Amino acid sequence: MEHKKRLANSRYITGINGLRAIAVIGVILYHLIPFTVPGGFLGVVIFLVLTGYLITDLLIQEWDQNGKIGLRSFYQRRIKRLYPALVTMLFATAAYMTLFQRQLLAQLRGILWSNLLYVYNWWQILHGQSYFDRFANNESPFTHLWTLSIEGQFYLIWPVIIIGLLLFNKHRHQATNILLGLGILSALLMALLYVPGHDPSRVYYGTDTRAFAVLFGAVLAFIWPSTELKSKLGPAQQRLLDGIGLLTLVAIIGMYFLVDSQSAFVYRGGMVLFSLLVVLLVAATVHPGAHVNRWLTNPVFTWIGKRSYGIYLYQFPVMIFYENQVHNIAHWPWLHNFIQLALILGLSELSYRYVEKPLSHVQWHQPRTWRTTGWQRWLLVPALAIFAIGLVGAAQAPAHATTGETPLARNIKRNAKKNSEHNAKVIAQAKQRKAAAKQASSSSAVSSSSAASSSASAVGNLTSAQVQQAQQLSIVGVGDSVMLDGVDTLQKIFPLMIADASVGRQVSSSQQILADYKDKGVLANVVLIGLGTNGAFTDQQLDDVMRTVGAQRQVFWVNVRVPTRSWQNTVNNSLAQATKRWPNLTVIDWYKESNNHPNWFYSDQVHPNETGKQHYADFIAQQILTKVKH
Repeated sequence: MEHKKRLANSRYITGINGLRAIAVIGVILYHLIPFTVPGGFLGVVIFLVLTGYLITDLLIQEWDQNGKIGLRSFYQRRIKRLYPALVTMLFATAAYMTLFQRQLLAQLRGILWSNLLYVYNWWQILHGQSYFDRFANNESPFTHLWTLSIEGQFYLIWPVIIIGLLLFNKHRHQATNILLGLGILSALLMALLYVPGHDPSRVYYGTDTRAFAVLFGAVLAFIWPSTELKSKLGPAQQRLLDGIGLLTLVAIIGMYFLVDSQSAFVYRGGMVLFSLLVVLLVAATVHPGAHVNRWLTNPVFTWIGKRSYGIYLYQFPVMIFYENQVHNIAHWPWLHNFIQLALILGLSELSYRYVEKPLSHVQWHQPRTWRTTGWQRWLLVPALAIFAIGLVGAAQAPAHATTGETPLARNIKRNAKKNSEHNAKVIAQAKQRKAAAKQASSSSAVSSSSAASSSASAVGNLTSAQVQQAQQLSIVGVGDSVMLDGVDTLQKIFPLMIADASVGRQVSSSQQILADYKDKGVLANVVLIGLGTNGAFTDQQLDDVMRTVGAQRQVFWVNVRVPTRSWQNTVNNSLAQATKRWPNLTVIDWYKESNNHPNWFYSDQVHPNETGKQHYADFIAQQILTKVKH
């Protein structure tokens, strides 16, 4: 009520809830079915643009009406709107981990204080947290909160910046130009800091590299203030706005289905393009003379939009905890997705009814408003218990990530170091052999081959003859953390193998890696690929990889066993279909070989343990040695 009196001309635009619904639906689908909706992560951009527009629009209204901006009342409103739900989610999640998922407690104190101070995105960057890495480290149920920190930083400084812009710029177009310039600078910074083929989490999390979405929304508020838009338009103007709204909405949804989160396109213009599309859609939605607002106003969108904050807060904790408890998600993916969605919506409804709505209206300076009803008093007991358990968990949490001390993480870290040294040695030898061949000096090649033969002996379940054959075979392997986990065992069998594997890698980044080896002249005639653990891929992406390798080389692709992820079957089916298109592609069916042997795996049921690694390497070697063309 206070807000409505303070801004007499302010409009409640119902279609904004529709935009929030589209945003949060995209994010949820991206996390539940990333192969189907690979660009759903862009839903966060809609939230950022809306934040920039709505907050700036309200601040300008306040300045125009009152001749000033009340900083204290602004911060109070933001805290009451956002803080209670955030604090509830943080400590409820911490309490659950303390009781049921203690392996996730590492660094909890840092996670809590950085979220409470809205600097979590920078904490993630400084601690090397990845938005895209999965499995090798225990996933955090707080990973998605980076965007709330960016918004919190925006709320802190933005009223002061707006006051400065309005005070020191006689003409508002000057302020608009400044904000537009800052937005372009942020977009350029994202493009410059992005490194193709590497984890893009730095530019994904950074306030500096994501600010353009908020700034473009703020620019729109200066040139398209909601209270100064005419409610009546001519037919041509109305059709234009409706057309812009419809086309941008279709384009936004299309990008949900077409864009890959780790592609260079996203960070070198794609996200900026998406932000501009959102700006145009917001402009059409808030205009009272267009029909877009009405199109986006319906009971479903209104319900989701009003609860979008809670939905966003609880999505990741529900998914992470569910995946840690249920290990057969891949068998019934749609059923499990439905259960997770129901849990998220249920928790968001509770948050909206019992936390967000009541506490957003409390007048903290008026103790009378603190009075509680009977049912509210009963809720205080479990609320205080949850808070206390969360504090106990934070007190007990290791200050540093314990994942580095797990057998899996230790093995991956050790293998990464050894593999780097091994690759450098093998690449140098390969170049020497190539140079020697050009000089028609075959003697060195013969002696090298003889040395390998003389040391051949049985390894694992392979015969001495198989090992001798393997020692003469040059292979280039590209894979994710599963290959990195087993690379030491593989290289005992294939000492000439160059393995390029890293945690979190997806198919989208492998084409460039293979192209680089090809350009260096060390891409072997046998290529081993172990990708798909971290997400599915399109037929186009797979075909691009095969074209890069070339038809003259044999490709062996290890399929995946990821029972806790819905994309397991999608990946394996895609690989099976690809063999019909590419005669030089052989799928190594690790899923079938290992699926009935849970004792071969670490607790994540994805990475082979010490016993499983030997089976993994032996099985791959037998498949390659049986089918490789000499």
